[in-house]
Amino acid sequence: MKFNFMVNFYYTFLYNPIFNLLVFLYNIIPGHDVGVAIIVLTIIIKLLLLPLSLKATKSQKVLQDIQPKMDEIKKKYKDNKEAQAKALMDLYKKEKVNPLSSCFPLLIQFPFLIALFQVFRNGFNPSALQVVYPFIHRPDHLNPISLGHIDLSNPIPLLAVLTGIAQFWQTKMLSHKKPPIKSEGAKDESMTAMMNKQMMYVMPILTVFIGLRFPGGLLLYWFVNTLLMILQQEIMFKKDKKISDKNNLK
Repeated sequence: MKFNFMVNFYYTFLYNPIFNLLVFLYNIIPGHDVGVAIIVLTIIIKLLLLPLSLKATKSQKVLQDIQPKMDEIKKKYKDNKEAQAKALMDLYKKEKVNPLSSCFPLLIQFPFLIALFQVFRNGFNPSALQVVYPFIHRPDHLNPISLGHIDLSNPIPLLAVLTGIAQFWQTKMLSHKKPPIKSEGAKDESMTAMMNKQMMYVMPILTVFIGLRFPGGLLLYWFVNTLLMILQQEIMFKKDKKISDKNNLK
């Protein structure tokens, strides 16, 4: 019973609205280009989820900035887990950051990604149009061809590679170079830096690997969303830098 409620909730409030929005955009865009409709849909969803995305990005940046302090605490209290936990909580409180705050907004966005995956996987099937709302014109089908020859219903290897490159650049923006720290905790910091660097390369590779199996429509969403994330981070970091420079001049 509970499972059926969850399924109905998912289709009523996630899948159906997203799919109907895609159909609506497809109807009103000149030439009925589904690729353009997906790009506009991506921007709309990005704007809707922007508060969560901003919160996650800010938390990731703060956690990365205080990583050396976290490593020092772990080194100092490595034999006393209780003291280590208390010191870390004090640090989080001082820096006004929740260690889970960078993950929670992403978890909330996960159902949207599942819904989008289904929309782009099943949306080009004429039977999927049965869920179109009565007040939206129901086309005979959604033409998966974009820009005259790109079939977004099938995997697109080049788009998968471009998405991986964009993912790499986005991750690289969140990292920042630090000079080697000659301290008791330097070894731990070096290990953390090495792991972060490995993830910076592993995630884009996984993105390409997974993307080669996704329909082009979902890949286009993923690629455009990553570009928007890069733009968001660039604006946010420039704003933070201006605030920091202004404070240093005081």
